[in-house]
Amino acid sequence: MSILLIAGSPSAPSRSSRLLQYTSDQLVLRGHRTDILQVRDLPAQALLHAQFGNAELKAAQAQVAVADAVIIATPVYKAAYSGLLKAFLDVLPQDGLAGKLVLPLATGGSQSHMLALDYALRPVLSSLSARHVLPSIYATDAQVVWSDDAGLAIDPAILQRLQAGIDNLSASLLALQEVAPSSFEPVHFSQVRCSV
Repeated sequence: MSILLIAGSPSAPSRSSRLLQYTSDQLVLRGHRTDILQVRDLPAQALLHAQFGNAELKAAQAQVAVADAVIIATPVYKAAYSGLLKAFLDVLPQDGLAGKLVLPLATGGSQSHMLALDYALRPVLSSLSARHVLPSIYATDAQVVWSDDAGLAIDPAILQRLQAGIDNLSASLLALQEVAPSSFEPVHFSQVRCSV
Protein backbone atom coordinates (compact mmCIF):
# COMPACT_ATOMS: atom_id res chain seq x y z
CA MET A 1 0.00 0.00 0.00
CA SER A 2 1.28 3.46 -0.81
CA ILE A 3 1.67 6.33 1.61
CA LEU A 4 2.09 9.93 0.50
CA LEU A 5 3.98 12.18 2.90
CA ILE A 6 3.12 15.84 2.44
CA ALA A 7 5.70 18.34 3.71
CA GLY A 8 3.95 21.63 4.40
CA SER A 9 6.93 23.64 5.60
CA PRO A 10 8.09 26.63 3.55
CA SER A 11 11.64 26.09 4.89
CA ALA A 12 14.22 23.57 3.79
CA PRO A 13 15.40 21.88 5.84
CA SER A 14 12.90 22.08 8.68
CA ARG A 15 12.10 20.16 11.85
CA SER A 16 8.75 19.02 10.51
CA SER A 17 10.29 17.74 7.25
CA ARG A 18 12.99 15.87 9.19
CA LEU A 19 10.29 14.29 11.35
CA LEU A 20 8.45 13.37 8.15
CA GLN A 21 11.58 11.79 6.65
CA TYR A 22 12.12 9.75 9.83
CA THR A 23 8.50 8.56 9.60
CA SER A 24 9.00 7.61 5.95
CA ASP A 25 12.12 5.60 6.80
CA GLN A 26 10.26 3.70 9.52
CA LEU A 27 7.36 2.89 7.19
CA VAL A 28 9.71 1.62 4.49
CA LEU A 29 11.26 -0.70 7.10
CA ARG A 30 7.72 -2.06 7.66
CA GLY A 31 7.35 -2.81 3.95
CA HIS A 32 5.29 0.20 2.83
CA ARG A 33 5.89 2.31 -0.27
CA THR A 34 6.30 6.00 0.48
CA ASP A 35 6.58 9.11 -1.62
CA ILE A 36 7.22 12.63 -0.35
CA LEU A 37 5.51 15.70 -1.80
CA GLN A 38 7.26 18.96 -0.92
CA VAL A 39 4.53 21.58 -1.21
CA ARG A 40 7.16 24.36 -1.29
CA ASP A 41 8.36 22.96 -4.65
CA LEU A 42 4.97 23.58 -6.29
CA PRO A 43 4.58 26.82 -8.27
CA ALA A 44 3.61 29.56 -5.80
CA GLN A 45 1.57 31.56 -8.33
CA ALA A 46 -0.52 28.52 -9.23
CA LEU A 47 -1.12 27.69 -5.56
CA LEU A 48 -2.04 31.22 -4.50
CA HIS A 49 -4.33 31.77 -7.48
CA ALA A 50 -5.81 28.25 -7.28
CA GLN A 51 -4.97 27.55 -10.91
CA PHE A 52 -6.59 24.13 -11.09
CA GLY A 53 -5.41 23.61 -14.66
CA ASN A 54 -1.72 23.94 -13.74
CA ALA A 55 0.12 20.73 -14.70
CA GLU A 56 2.23 20.59 -11.52
CA LEU A 57 -0.81 21.05 -9.28
CA LYS A 58 -2.67 18.37 -11.23
CA ALA A 59 0.27 16.00 -10.77
CA ALA A 60 0.30 16.71 -7.01
CA GLN A 61 -3.46 16.12 -6.82
CA ALA A 62 -2.96 12.82 -8.65
CA GLN A 63 -0.34 11.78 -6.09
CA VAL A 64 -2.87 12.37 -3.33
CA ALA A 65 -5.60 10.53 -5.26
CA VAL A 66 -3.62 7.30 -5.67
CA ALA A 67 -2.26 7.14 -2.11
CA ASP A 68 -3.83 4.75 0.39
CA ALA A 69 -2.75 6.94 3.31
CA VAL A 70 -1.43 10.46 3.76
CA ILE A 71 0.90 11.83 6.41
CA ILE A 72 0.90 15.60 6.66
CA ALA A 73 3.72 17.44 8.41
CA THR A 74 3.63 21.15 9.12
CA PRO A 75 5.21 23.74 11.34
CA VAL A 76 2.79 25.64 13.53
CA TYR A 77 2.89 29.42 13.27
CA LYS A 78 0.67 31.62 15.44
CA ALA A 79 -1.52 28.68 16.51
CA ALA A 80 -2.19 27.48 12.95
CA TYR A 81 -0.67 25.14 10.40
CA SER A 82 1.39 26.72 7.63
CA GLY A 83 -0.23 28.93 5.01
CA LEU A 84 1.62 26.96 2.36
CA LEU A 85 -0.13 23.77 3.46
CA LYS A 86 -3.46 25.64 3.58
CA ALA A 87 -2.99 26.80 -0.01
CA PHE A 88 -2.35 23.20 -1.12
CA LEU A 89 -5.32 21.76 0.77
CA ASP A 90 -7.48 24.44 -0.83
CA VAL A 91 -6.71 23.14 -4.33
CA LEU A 92 -7.65 19.55 -3.50
CA PRO A 93 -11.14 18.45 -4.55
CA GLN A 94 -13.83 18.51 -1.85
CA ASP A 95 -13.45 14.74 -1.44
CA GLY A 96 -9.68 14.81 -2.01
CA LEU A 97 -8.93 12.57 0.98
CA ALA A 98 -11.88 10.20 0.55
CA GLY A 99 -11.12 6.70 1.79
CA LYS A 100 -7.69 7.65 3.10
CA LEU A 101 -6.11 7.30 6.51
CA VAL A 102 -4.42 10.54 7.55
CA LEU A 103 -1.71 11.05 10.19
CA PRO A 104 -1.01 14.71 11.07
CA LEU A 105 2.44 15.69 12.41
CA ALA A 106 3.53 19.14 13.53
CA THR A 107 6.34 21.02 15.18
CA GLY A 108 6.17 24.34 16.95
CA GLY A 109 7.97 26.68 19.28
CA SER A 110 6.11 25.73 22.46
CA GLN A 111 3.50 23.40 23.92
CA SER A 112 0.95 26.22 23.80
CA HIS A 113 0.43 25.52 20.07
CA MET A 114 -0.22 21.79 20.54
CA LEU A 115 -3.97 22.01 19.96
CA ALA A 116 -3.56 23.72 16.59
CA LEU A 117 -3.65 20.29 14.95
CA ASP A 118 -6.95 19.30 16.53
CA TYR A 119 -8.69 22.66 16.30
CA ALA A 120 -7.34 23.97 12.98
CA LEU A 121 -6.09 21.08 10.81
CA ARG A 122 -8.29 18.13 11.80
CA PRO A 123 -11.58 19.81 10.73
CA VAL A 124 -10.11 20.61 7.31
CA LEU A 125 -8.92 17.02 6.85
CA SER A 126 -12.35 15.74 7.86
CA SER A 127 -14.05 18.14 5.44
CA LEU A 128 -11.91 16.63 2.66
CA SER A 129 -13.62 13.30 3.45
CA ALA A 130 -10.69 11.53 5.12
CA ARG A 131 -11.69 7.99 6.08
CA HIS A 132 -10.01 8.35 9.47
CA VAL A 133 -7.73 11.01 10.95
CA LEU A 134 -5.36 9.27 13.36
CA PRO A 135 -4.27 10.94 16.62
CA SER A 136 -2.02 13.91 15.90
CA ILE A 137 1.62 14.05 16.97
CA TYR A 138 3.03 17.42 18.02
CA ALA A 139 6.63 18.15 19.02
CA THR A 140 8.25 21.35 20.16
CA ASP A 141 11.42 22.58 18.52
CA ALA A 142 13.37 21.45 21.57
CA GLN A 143 12.06 17.88 21.11
CA VAL A 144 13.28 17.53 17.52
CA VAL A 145 16.93 18.52 17.23
CA TRP A 146 19.28 18.22 14.25
CA SER A 147 23.04 18.43 14.27
CA ASP A 148 25.40 17.74 11.40
CA ASP A 149 27.49 15.50 13.65
CA ALA A 150 24.81 13.44 15.43
CA GLY A 151 21.92 13.70 12.95
CA LEU A 152 18.33 13.73 14.16
CA ALA A 153 17.63 13.48 17.90
CA ILE A 154 14.00 13.01 18.92
CA ASP A 155 12.86 13.35 22.52
CA PRO A 156 12.01 9.88 23.94
CA ALA A 157 8.39 10.84 24.72
CA ILE A 158 7.84 12.11 21.16
CA LEU A 159 9.65 9.12 19.73
CA GLN A 160 7.29 6.82 21.63
CA ARG A 161 4.21 8.68 20.32
CA LEU A 162 5.65 8.70 16.81
CA GLN A 163 6.32 4.95 16.90
CA ALA A 164 2.78 4.36 18.16
CA GLY A 165 1.38 6.51 15.32
CA ILE A 166 3.48 4.67 12.73
CA ASP A 167 2.42 1.30 14.16
CA ASN A 168 -1.24 2.37 14.18
CA LEU A 169 -1.08 3.58 10.57
CA SER A 170 0.75 0.47 9.40
CA ALA A 171 -1.63 -1.92 11.18
CA SER A 172 -4.68 -0.02 9.91
CA LEU A 173 -3.44 -0.18 6.32
CA LEU A 174 -2.78 -3.90 6.60
CA ALA A 175 -6.24 -4.47 8.09
CA LEU A 176 -7.86 -2.50 5.25
CA GLN A 177 -5.91 -4.54 2.73
CA GLU A 178 -7.19 -7.77 4.25
CA VAL A 179 -10.85 -6.70 4.12
CA ALA A 180 -10.66 -5.11 0.67
CA PRO A 181 -13.42 -6.50 -1.50
CA SER A 182 -12.24 -9.15 -3.87
CA SER A 183 -13.20 -8.96 -7.49
CA PHE A 184 -16.39 -10.77 -8.43
CA GLU A 185 -18.29 -11.57 -11.54
CA PRO A 186 -21.41 -9.45 -11.96
CA VAL A 187 -24.72 -11.29 -11.88
CA HIS A 188 -27.40 -10.28 -14.33
CA PHE A 189 -30.65 -9.20 -12.71
CA SER A 190 -32.58 -11.97 -14.46
CA GLN A 191 -30.54 -14.52 -12.49
CA VAL A 192 -31.36 -13.05 -9.09
CA ARG A 193 -33.98 -15.06 -7.15
CA CYS A 194 -35.85 -13.59 -4.26
CA SER A 195 -38.26 -15.29 -1.94
CA VAL A 196 -40.94 -13.45 -0.01
